[in-house]
Amino acid sequence: MASLNAGLVIGNQALWDEVHACLANLPVNLVLEERALGDLAALARRIEELRLDVLLVDLTKLGSQVEDVLKGLRAIPGAPMVIALNDRADSSVILAAMRSGASEFLFPPLADGLHAAIDRLTLDRRKAAAANRQRGRSLAFVSVKGGCGATTVACHVAAEIDRLTGQEVLLADMDMDTGMVGFLMKAKGQYSIVDAAQNVHRLDLSYWSALISSHKQGKLEVITAPPLAGLRNGLSGESFHQVFQFLRTNYDWVVADLGRSLDPINFAVLDTVDEIYLVSTFDLPALHLGKQVIQRLLEAGFGRNQLRLILNRAPKRPDFTSGEVQKALGLPVFDMLPNDYPELYQAYSEGHLLPNTSELAKSLAGLASKITGVQPKEKAKQKSALSLFQF
Repeated sequence: MASLNAGLVIGNQALWDEVHACLANLPVNLVLEERALGDLAALARRIEELRLDVLLVDLTKLGSQVEDVLKGLRAIPGAPMVIALNDRADSSVILAAMRSGASEFLFPPLADGLHAAIDRLTLDRRKAAAANRQRGRSLAFVSVKGGCGATTVACHVAAEIDRLTGQEVLLADMDMDTGMVGFLMKAKGQYSIVDAAQNVHRLDLSYWSALISSHKQGKLEVITAPPLAGLRNGLSGESFHQVFQFLRTNYDWVVADLGRSLDPINFAVLDTVDEIYLVSTFDLPALHLGKQVIQRLLEAGFGRNQLRLILNRAPKRPDFTSGEVQKALGLPVFDMLPNDYPELYQAYSEGHLLPNTSELAKSLAGLASKITGVQPKEKAKQKSALSLFQF
């Protein structure tokens, strides 16, 4: 059972001793221990930074301040469960505490009530986590080596999923080396995925909405990589893991472009995804590196059922059949995409994705359809739904 992060603000010595004795036998990690409220604004900032699950507050000497203090604590973004403590059952204090948002009111002896409150909070957190896991579907695109086209595939697939499903889709750039998603999608946001990781303690929908770029039509949104790779220095994989857990609770689809890097941060992101799409070309160096990447992922604990192999820039007469590639790499070919470099170059130079008349665009639409299980809709002949992406 994972421990809850708990904080104490208790001035009464008897309550302090009894609470410590009770918590010693509970799945609780004490990260904040204060003997007095002090500056309420400073305390609120510490509570927000520490991401407390539960806060035990001593009301014995607050008098008429009970309601103001508890309302202030409950107003903290991501406020913890507040358990109000008193040295006796005072009906007026109980009423003020419950009216101000306290989840529980306890007085000595504390053991049974505190145990029950912690059990309820633990159960509620498990239910919330289970509900969160059920919402979004998360996909990651990885190039087995530089230049295989994972970013192009991720951008077009995200746009097609948005068009096919009409659901909320996020395209996230985790390629810290090149970060081309922002350029290809014409995303104008000034913030990046690193800003979210640096501020994961305050990550909610209000803060997140300030980081993203939104498309004028449909529900596709984009979060870019930072302009300089060094900006992520000092950040842990756990921070990005938490960001992507947050994302899949708030989007129907999360499409992540991981570039060609499988560093600890991207491995932390991969722990949150349902499917990993490995993008390779038909040349021998790419296939050789592809086999190494597959083996590395398998050794890291990812199942073969999570891995999807995409062969990009397939020549009209390839030197290898898909069966031969499967035998060599130990993974079936999920899809093959044709080589349409001239049209892709022209589209990017003009500032849009591929027109729907392109054979590659049609193949990418088919790939998105295969991923979502939604059949493609008829597209207009004269203009592309993908060519109007202006953020």
